[in-house]
Amino acid sequence: MSLQGRTALLAGATGLVGRSCLERLLEHPAYARVIVLVRRPTGITHDKLQEIRADFDALEGLSSVPAVDDVFITLGTTIKAAGSRPAFSKVDHDYVVSVAKIGKRAGARRLSLVSSIGADRSSMNFYLRVKGEAERDVSDLGYECVDILRPSMLLGDRTEHRAGEAFAAPILRGVSGAMIGPLRVYRPIEARDVAAAMVAGLVSDATAGVRIRTFDDIRQLAS
Repeated sequence: MSLQGRTALLAGATGLVGRSCLERLLEHPAYARVIVLVRRPTGITHDKLQEIRADFDALEGLSSVPAVDDVFITLGTTIKAAGSRPAFSKVDHDYVVSVAKIGKRAGARRLSLVSSIGADRSSMNFYLRVKGEAERDVSDLGYECVDILRPSMLLGDRTEHRAGEAFAAPILRGVSGAMIGPLRVYRPIEARDVAAAMVAGLVSDATAGVRIRTFDDIRQLAS
């Protein structure tokens, strides 16, 4: 499989991980073209970049996506920001699966998805259950390779203010070193490291199947 002249499809480019992922893709020599699905322009100008304005509530009817090789999905919100559980599920499940279907129709064979530590379709926790259902449904679409990244709290400068995370982040930074053994997966991690791991994972590892990547895997790929 050639690692040159590839085309990436990215959804979520204006979010915390997505912004860094877009930067990485535009810089990476393996990618000659980066197609971004957006509601509004990113404000970035680059020879490799093509933006496609999309109605995310009608994604599966989108027919203007050219052939792509790899799909990167960094979509995500919170129940508070979405306003309700159904609205959260629409973003973190429905939009995610719709983008994955668009990529598959466009010929993509590899996909990378940002999920969450603890994601489990059988979880009693609504947030984690929706994340787990999205993982399952994307994995069932027939991609040759699916990378699922499960970070804990993401660190970085958000364009939106999340009071709970702003309060918890410095505390978790302080105790991160004490989170050892099975607790290591819950260490907070820089969003830019997650983005770097997404790109490095698909470029460097063509192993078939579904790969679950947590804190140590992400840090290793990002290094």
